[in-house]
Amino acid sequence: MFAIIETGGKQYKVSPEDRVKVGKLGPKEGFEVGHQVVIDKVLAISDNSKVTVGAPYVSGATVKGQVLSNGRTRKIEIFKMKPRKAHRKYRTHRQGFTILKIDEIVGGSNGS
Repeated sequence: MFAIIETGGKQYKVSPEDRVKVGKLGPKEGFEVGHQVVIDKVLAISDNSKVTVGAPYVSGATVKGQVLSNGRTRKIEIFKMKPRKAHRKYRTHRQGFTILKIDEIVGGSNGS
């Protein structure tokens, strides 16, 4: 069984007991380490015999998981320069992420 979910503007294929690295689900939404997460933006569900595709989401379908950790990726450096113009711009960026453990996939209405 697997599902395709959407979070943070990206799509992920998940199965029960998977660990998925998604964009940061911050403390503003209350997603601290150990908290339960319910994702209701499910694009498709498959249970090995039948595939249900939503338009755009499968109604009544949810994916339940748990937050394992929050972190940040390695630092990337952005350096822009225009020759002979004395123009130099230096920036750095570290993207935040959340690691989720998928516990279960609850199927939506089968009438779709």
